[in-house]
Amino acid sequence: MPDVISRKLDRLTQGERPRVLDLFAGCGGLSLGFHRAGFVIGAAVELDPLAAASHAQNFHRDIEPEAFVRAARARDITVTEPDELTDELGLGPCDTAFDVLVGGPPCQAYARVGRAKLREVAEHPEAFKVDPRANLYLRYIDYVRRTKPLAILMENVPDILNFGGHNVVQEIAETLSGLGYEARYTLINSAFHGVPQFRDRVFLLAYHRRLGQRVRFPKPTHWADLPSGYAGTRAVAFKLIDMFSADAFVPEDVGTPDLPQAVSASEAIGDLPPITLHLEGKLRRGARRFTELQPYSDASDLSPYARSMRSWPGFESIEGVYDHVIRCLPRDTMIFRAMKHGDEYPAAHATAVRLFEAEVERRRRRGELLSARGLDELKRRMVPPYPVGTFPNRWWKLRPDQPSRTLMAHIGKDTYSHIHYDSDQGRTISVREAARLQSFPDGFVFCGTMNPAFRQIGNAVPPLMANRLASVILRTLKAAIRRNVAEQMKVAAE
Repeated sequence: MPDVISRKLDRLTQGERPRVLDLFAGCGGLSLGFHRAGFVIGAAVELDPLAAASHAQNFHRDIEPEAFVRAARARDITVTEPDELTDELGLGPCDTAFDVLVGGPPCQAYARVGRAKLREVAEHPEAFKVDPRANLYLRYIDYVRRTKPLAILMENVPDILNFGGHNVVQEIAETLSGLGYEARYTLINSAFHGVPQFRDRVFLLAYHRRLGQRVRFPKPTHWADLPSGYAGTRAVAFKLIDMFSADAFVPEDVGTPDLPQAVSASEAIGDLPPITLHLEGKLRRGARRFTELQPYSDASDLSPYARSMRSWPGFESIEGVYDHVIRCLPRDTMIFRAMKHGDEYPAAHATAVRLFEAEVERRRRRGELLSARGLDELKRRMVPPYPVGTFPNRWWKLRPDQPSRTLMAHIGKDTYSHIHYDSDQGRTISVREAARLQSFPDGFVFCGTMNPAFRQIGNAVPPLMANRLASVILRTLKAAIRRNVAEQMKVAAE
């Protein structure tokens, strides 16, 4: 009887679509990119209930109600065994249910893993349960061992290249090699691939050696000059990269200046309707629910990017969006309006102080005398209290002609890191604008209210970046299929 890898190749050779298991799936950034490339999203494992609900709502919305409930269930990967997952979802044995394994394990305790521990978990799948040094990477590797995918994609932050003196992703590549996979990894900035955001991430690709295929990464489609801060971060991350200790590393292809310029913030979100409720005094504090349609503005001059976000296959949006909502930040509206594009918190604080001093002078000229207590109260209402030296990057006003800075999960707590470039509106970005900057199409639904939606977006892999990687994987699988057919014909001829 053919082994599992051969049976999976034979299945694809018969024209079946490759099936994806998304671990640490979040709301589904990776899944969406693979879905667009033609993969079947077979299952997802996600701990956060609202993110798990979002994933199911977008990828399993048409299945039977009872099956949908199972698909939308939040799952803790540390206690969810692969065979339990596939049994519950009716997918059969775990080693035959999926062709591709993807995911971005959270980055706890990098420095405490090491090669020996990774090898141990590869041989003893329950070691992570009893060893306090273990982290979720070990569980990811266990899922590889148990599900036997043809292809693997792993995503993480640049720190994984140099965390506590460990190049963790190199150690993972070596462990995957012991499991029968050819693995390579690289650093990619999503701005080079059509995402309107400077976002550095490490991506590892691996194929089972039975496929007989080399690992390749997508070529850039856009050009941008990376901001200076990214160069320093990269220098630290690359410290452990050399020809001897990082033989699985592939230098990033950043393209050439003759490519189209990177998608800018204004191209990404400039077509969405202005928000003025806060300027009219009609915006109140509290949870924002996505119940009111915000109709699109005139579509005559849509950028290609905005058009694509409205017309993403399977996630089209015709009339408008429901999640174009913002936080209520009444103290800061005038500060946001006065800030220059690219200003950070020190400049914002200085702007607030100037506005405060101007207001004091205005009242003085009007004959209004403020007590010390009154001055303190006025300053509290006008000037943010955070120390200038402690949070230099806490605030940032988008540049309309450049991609956004990296969206982080922290955006679920506040959105000061992404202040809208339109000074007339004087606000931070909306949920839908964050989704656009992360390349989620307008028809993609986020479950929950505003804060959880922001967090889901910040945690996600940009779907456009995921799609670029998925397309490379699909081409590789097709090459493996052609090779498989040739071998079968050769055997038949003999």
